[in-house]
Amino acid sequence: MSYQATYQKWLDFSQLPDYLREDLLAMDEKTKEDAFYTPLEFGTAGMRGLIGAGINRINIYVVRQATEGLAQLIESKGEEAKKRGVVIAYDSRHFSPEFADESAAVLAQHGIKAYVFESLRPTPELSFAVRHLNTWAGIMITASHNPAPFNGYKVYGEDGGQMPPADADALTNFIRAVDNPFAIEVAELESAKSNNLVEIIGEAVDVEYLKEVKSVNINQKLIDTFGSDMKIVYTPLHGTGEMMTRRALAQAGFNSVAVVESQTIPDPNFSTIKSPNPESQEAFALAEELGRQVDADVLVATDPDADRLGVETRQADGSYTNLSGNQIGALIAKYILEAHKQAGTLPANAALAKSIVSTELVTKITESYGATMFNVLTGFKFIAEKIQEFEDTGNYTYMFGFEESFGYLAKPFVRDKDAIQAVLLVAEIAAYYRSRGLTLADGIDEIYKEYGYFSEKTISVTLSGVDGAAEIKKIMDKFRSSAPATFGQVAVALTEDFQELTSTTADGEVTALTTPPSNVLKYSLLDGSWLAVRPSGTEPKIKFYIATVGNDLAESQRKIDAIEADINAFIA
Repeated sequence: MSYQATYQKWLDFSQLPDYLREDLLAMDEKTKEDAFYTPLEFGTAGMRGLIGAGINRINIYVVRQATEGLAQLIESKGEEAKKRGVVIAYDSRHFSPEFADESAAVLAQHGIKAYVFESLRPTPELSFAVRHLNTWAGIMITASHNPAPFNGYKVYGEDGGQMPPADADALTNFIRAVDNPFAIEVAELESAKSNNLVEIIGEAVDVEYLKEVKSVNINQKLIDTFGSDMKIVYTPLHGTGEMMTRRALAQAGFNSVAVVESQTIPDPNFSTIKSPNPESQEAFALAEELGRQVDADVLVATDPDADRLGVETRQADGSYTNLSGNQIGALIAKYILEAHKQAGTLPANAALAKSIVSTELVTKITESYGATMFNVLTGFKFIAEKIQEFEDTGNYTYMFGFEESFGYLAKPFVRDKDAIQAVLLVAEIAAYYRSRGLTLADGIDEIYKEYGYFSEKTISVTLSGVDGAAEIKKIMDKFRSSAPATFGQVAVALTEDFQELTSTTADGEVTALTTPPSNVLKYSLLDGSWLAVRPSGTEPKIKFYIATVGNDLAESQRKIDAIEADINAFIA
């Protein structure tokens, strides 16, 4: 069916809510095409899109269709799966509570139990709740760190991790088999509550999550001595982090926490910031202002669903500097391994995991402690799969996992990124460096001096709509068919194609990769640098990752600039 016909089908639907009909009538031709040319796709973390009318938008009908597919998948697993049910949480975005209720109503229509949080909750608590309540699946309504016009829908498996590829593919097939989203039947919510098909949950699960959070910190004596009066500034950036982070910090003994109060309000417009993305220094403007007022040692920010953490540390001149996701990962990995080594609790089979586009600095740190690093595809579900594998086989003990995109997990009672755990660890690490008269910035310098000066850069290029999707495919095809033999005047030593599952050396020797297939290309250079290119799984973007190592930061940065120039010339 053409986009015009699908648009007309929506316009002709007599029961369409007024706000969606108004959205349809306001569309120009290009917007119509973008909203109706293809269904919203499930990517590395469910589906995410602009809020509005259309099959390539997020709205009550797209949410119903996704949940109808999930309900049919659960029904295919039998009565026990239906009884175990689904737990649902949501963030502070526009329509998040409505999408959560729509999901519960669809499940109830199928006789599937739904546990719905009473108000907004963080993504890591949803992951925990799946395991704690032993549900068959979980739904998180969130668009993570995207701007205000977006929302999204993540599905979690029974292990508490984002649904892995096989189940996600099966779910996608069920969703696509739903011909008419307007015909999906939904239960009456109050009736479903009376029949115990929908159960409202809240504080009882919060308490159990916080009990587990107590295990995250490693050296309580250090916290009591150097952390209790250490000044920390925290901002939840108008999101769900407010629900748990302050409680977790107080529980751990960090008593001098100042909060950006204007950003504790769950505001779907994110009124005080351009974008609620803790990767950006712009998101820290108010935190920096408060930091200067209270003379804070460290500033921490969680994104709207509190799965990502951003960090700034005070420098010698009193200003604050923003740490990269890779730098935060290096600090946490180094501290966890060293603290357990000093305490005599570092397992002989210790293992860490990271995505293939995250820094190799953490690999060097890991190996220096006799631990093993596992590289997985982008998407924290692949780290969750490794955790489950370690538990099933007993071959390794999981210590830490991270992605360069500001996602970290230390304790596997959660199976997704957990910014609340990460806040506690960063606070403890700041206390450790404070005990030595140093800052987190000094800690990064120490790591560079010991392991090498690693630099990284991620370039995201947004290419929206039909034309954008075609352009992204064109760029990937060009890299796949005719990539340069050198980048930044350094020869490519190894080319890994994670879609074709091939690893090819410069002299043409080919071996097989063992990961699931994914549209990613990675080029390792002779000097230890590398670059990778991949389309985003949840946004209309293509991403370029560049990583270098040098004798100092200036040299590694020059290498990044040279590689970036070659990428730009190649795709021009």
